[in-house]
Amino acid sequence: MTKISLFNTLHRRKEEFKPIDPANVRMYVCGPTVYDHAHLGNAKTPVVFDVLNRLLRHVYGETHVTYVSNITDVDDKILNKHRETGKPIREITEQTYRWYVDDMAKLNVKAPDYRPRATEYIGEMIELVKLLLQNGHAYEAAGHVLFDVDSMPGYGSLSGRSMKEMLAGARIEIAEYKKNPADFVLWKPSDPDQPGWESPWGYGRPGWHLECSAMSSKLLGNSFDIHGGGADLIFPHHENECAQSLCAHPGETFANYWVHGGMLMVDGVKMSKSLGNFYTIDEVLEKTPAEALRLLFLTTHYHQPFNFTFEGLAQAKAMLDKFYNALRRVEKVAARPQADERVVEALADDMNTPLALSFLHELVGSLNKAEKPEEQEKYKGLLLGSADLLGILFQSPEEWFKGGNDEDTSAIEAQIAARLQAKKDKNYALADEIRNRLKEQGIILEDTPQGTTWKKI
Repeated sequence: MTKISLFNTLHRRKEEFKPIDPANVRMYVCGPTVYDHAHLGNAKTPVVFDVLNRLLRHVYGETHVTYVSNITDVDDKILNKHRETGKPIREITEQTYRWYVDDMAKLNVKAPDYRPRATEYIGEMIELVKLLLQNGHAYEAAGHVLFDVDSMPGYGSLSGRSMKEMLAGARIEIAEYKKNPADFVLWKPSDPDQPGWESPWGYGRPGWHLECSAMSSKLLGNSFDIHGGGADLIFPHHENECAQSLCAHPGETFANYWVHGGMLMVDGVKMSKSLGNFYTIDEVLEKTPAEALRLLFLTTHYHQPFNFTFEGLAQAKAMLDKFYNALRRVEKVAARPQADERVVEALADDMNTPLALSFLHELVGSLNKAEKPEEQEKYKGLLLGSADLLGILFQSPEEWFKGGNDEDTSAIEAQIAARLQAKKDKNYALADEIRNRLKEQGIILEDTPQGTTWKKI
């Protein structure tokens, strides 16, 4: 069996991955807060962990992996959006959830086995708070229930920060009722016009960190294999998740491997609305195929900072053009394409996607040079099987080069038919006019003995 290694944030080193139960490898990845269109950072993390999900299923078996990625649908950001727009909270969360799911489908991110919503697990969150109170790791104050960080000697071990560094590096809510400024909210009171649930501490709602601990415990157990997310979540979110889960369930390990993707930047600086370099997924996908964005994410090692540029996006599209051109020239393919072992080994080595892509380039070169049908079939199968682990080349070459929706395709093909008729009528001026008109729309025609083909550029 292929050995997988992952960089474990908990120990700050790359380690061999040893699942608790190889028959049920369990992974939890923090999902988005649904209050608006998802941004590029919300796209990068699911793509990264989709590759890990595919690799785990390749190595351990399709049915031997349980992947959970949550939806936060109770949060102050959602409440603020409700106040700004006047829309009901449920309407906001349902609409933005649907946008997110549609974005993930376009990016060819496989749906997780479970996509729990925080509001569906309030009971489990209340029980978790009760455990923390019973175990002496939480206290009630001014209608709140707070985690007592001083009660946990190892607090800060995940992020590797001292208490002084944690206080300086986070936006700590200062409150007189806190024993320590770093104590974080487990449960807070809600006003009558705010989302809330009845609890032993009154009408209120959970703190953000509590949600993931409750959902992961319910769906994966108190100890599971991998917890993932972006590097921006290491502190305070994952630090606090880790603290409350370990203190609620003494003797358990919570997550054995903490895997984090590098920070996302745009044109070399942090993405920010104030800098004017903030992009939502749908804004980017209006300008480029989703597969190109997915590929662009994979050209940088997941653990490193990722720099988004539209120039890089154009290069990713050109790379896919090259790959799909190689596939288009060979019709036959093996019934069950197999991944190149070099690609599997590259991904098994802490998800080295840049190295894996270099092997795909070699396979494309071999496919283009292959002349014998059996060789063509072999290399096309290896290319498709390897690409599947990366979640790319999932379209037919015709779909890729034509792009757009059915209405676009029908309109283009109608113009091609009109051009063909013009040529039959020897109206070459009209035929050239149609070709030039399509070229201005980014449509390139290729006349072949078998007929006219077209592709978008």
